Amino acid sequence: MDRDTAEPRVQEMPGEKAEEWAEYHHQHAATTTYVYDFVWDITADAEGPFCTDVDGNVLMDFTSHVAAAPLGYNNPKIMEPMSELDIVDPNKIAGQDFYFSGGWPPEEADIPGPAHLMDRLTDLTSHYDMDRVFLSNSGAEAVENALKLSYDASDGGKYGFTFEGAFHGRTLGTLSLNRSKEVYRREFPEISSVHDVPFCADSDCDPASCGCGFFPGGADDSSALRRKLDPDSGHVNPDEVAYIIMEPIQGEGGYRPPSDAFMDEIAALTDEHDITLIADEIQSGVGRTGEMWASDHYAIEPDIITGAKGLRVGATVGREELFPDEKSRLSSTWGAGDVLSSLQGVLTLEAIEEYDLLDNAVERGRQMTELVVDADHDSVVDVRGKGLMLGVEFDMKERRDAVVDAALKRGLLTLGCGYKTLRLLPPLDVTEREIALAAELLFEAIEDVSDVAAPAND
Repeated sequence: MDRDTAEPRVQEMPGEKAEEWAEYHHQHAATTTYVYDFVWDITADAEGPFCTDVDGNVLMDFTSHVAAAPLGYNNPKIMEPMSELDIVDPNKIAGQDFYFSGGWPPEEADIPGPAHLMDRLTDLTSHYDMDRVFLSNSGAEAVENALKLSYDASDGGKYGFTFEGAFHGRTLGTLSLNRSKEVYRREFPEISSVHDVPFCADSDCDPASCGCGFFPGGADDSSALRRKLDPDSGHVNPDEVAYIIMEPIQGEGGYRPPSDAFMDEIAALTDEHDITLIADEIQSGVGRTGEMWASDHYAIEPDIITGAKGLRVGATVGREELFPDEKSRLSSTWGAGDVLSSLQGVLTLEAIEEYDLLDNAVERGRQMTELVVDADHDSVVDVRGKGLMLGVEFDMKERRDAVVDAALKRGLLTLGCGYKTLRLLPPLDVTEREIALAAELLFEAIEDVSDVAAPAND
């Protein structure tokens, strides 16, 4: 496949083979969040955003596997360095009990591994004075461990704060933090004493113009969070708050970038009351927004950053004093032991730096935003985000869903988020040509569903 000339080519979606594959998969698979019957053929041509399915359809993937494939498919920036290495088995080891060497000396090993990934991560968070990392398998595990660090370091703190619209994972602990779809939490037990406050819904708002409820009284009043933590009139003792956790830009909740005023208040309150701030960067981190971390756009100073997806492993990053000294207080069978995934994580971070992909994310994100805004479709009510973490909000959920389906039939893979928002997550090295091509397919899909109407009320 020549990425410079490739274009989507679709006969039928889903095709007969894809439907048969999906049927075979579902014979034993538990019900989960399958969106559509797209079946990638790993033996066929694929590069960057372009991939081939089992029926021979060529598609553009603007989901990047929900940011877990930050450079798309078979990217030479990852594949060429890996092709020069001898990959071994086992490539997952019990990393809490074993180390491995990929060459000598350790700092210059031929095969970078978990130690090198942790080295890179502390470099990339040094401006927050972070110097310790715990690796795990997933984003949910990274958040779970951030909670454990926070409770442990707070010396008895029992309260936590999350935000309306938040999504932090699907383990029992992380479910307690979610405030997006109720199906995630229904009838499951939860960590007690987790409070929530509104998340900023307008990136341009200030206290006087706030409509989300975070600044309920306008410019002359305090924020909802400040009210709760007020030592005299509030109902939560700030000395007993173990953490505030937030996505610097909300993902599942609707791709909502907050205002500077909102983030300034979070920064001020965490500093004033010395509260541990956890930044969940699992979807927004690793260059997705045009900065290495979405937190870097704002005044907040996170104490802990959780990463995964684009890192290929889960990572809980923070300052040494937040991590327990006692052995076995933190542990995981595979933590710090995934040889291949850690290598991919190192190569991804190196590619972002070597190929100026932060700048590319800014330029290409601006291009896509301008194209959607200039198209001025009546059904599009908002275009928002930073870098290549973009949300296109429609006038109603039914139209968003129809656009996702119509775009798929034209060869563009997208995903929904929030209630009526479509998210766009192209590879970080997406080109000007590819953005223009995807925008054209998106606009055609929007035109295809122009007659979609909301269901009538019974």
